[in-house]
Amino acid sequence: MENCIFCKIAAGDVPSYKVYEDEVVYAFLDLSQVTKGHTLIIPKKHVTDIFEYDEKLASAVFARIPKIARALEAAFPDMEGLNILNNNKELAYQSVFHSHIHLIPRYEKTDDFSVHFGDHEGLHNPDEMQAIADAIAKQVN
Repeated sequence: MENCIFCKIAAGDVPSYKVYEDEVVYAFLDLSQVTKGHTLIIPKKHVTDIFEYDEKLASAVFARIPKIARALEAAFPDMEGLNILNNNKELAYQSVFHSHIHLIPRYEKTDDFSVHFGDHEGLHNPDEMQAIADAIAKQVN
């Protein structure tokens, strides 16, 4: 895509701190560095979000995540965990509309990154839960 910053980064037209590259993905440091080593993995093929992936692309992109995660763990022995984050569409905080997966190393509870969903258990009764599950299951192809 012509004006996509991530397409330009993958093509080498915009500088980045490359972590990994192959024929399918390009991985580079996020300039925001939420924590040390915060890495983005993008498919080289432009897809806006997860909804545009086909099975082959999804398999190829997501198969590379463990390799890069292990590299982060080896590079930073003080890393105690890792968040994998993927935002899709503006309401879900996607800010660059080229699909990307964040790998965010965690070093301690106070490392300035939190994913806290709260306690929503019991929000729906068992019948509602089953109806939600059924509605989703019916749509899986």
